[in-house]
Amino acid sequence: MAAALGGEVPAARRGHFPHYWYGESAQWYLEERRFDEAGVTAHYWYREGVPTLGAVTVHGRTGPQVSFDSVDLIGKTVSTIDAALEQRAENEEMGLVIGCSGGLGPDGLNMCVRATRAGDAVVSEARFCGTEWEDHG
Repeated sequence: MAAALGGEVPAARRGHFPHYWYGESAQWYLEERRFDEAGVTAHYWYREGVPTLGAVTVHGRTGPQVSFDSVDLIGKTVSTIDAALEQRAENEEMGLVIGCSGGLGPDGLNMCVRATRAGDAVVSEARFCGTEWEDHG
């Protein structure tokens, strides 16, 4: 992921030790890396014992603008994005899915719109997932 972002060093990493770790040496499992300059977070899961990129979240406050079918998805009111997606679904242009966090997304795109705080307001961000990634958290 860092190579795709021109060598940007992650601003933060989050992970965990297995629940059975009690002071013994154990592998730390990377869950996500946040890249503040690019405005994205990379989310990982473990396939065959190595971290595999499962999803990328484009931050609502600092991420690049991403559009779907001429609808800007980043930094907007979530209700505006939801209304645009629902309108397309009503016109039978596409189906909708609901992610684990309650956000809407076009069926088959593996993307859902999410809400994030921006001070006292809430703005939209988007998470793009691999086909086997279950949108969580």
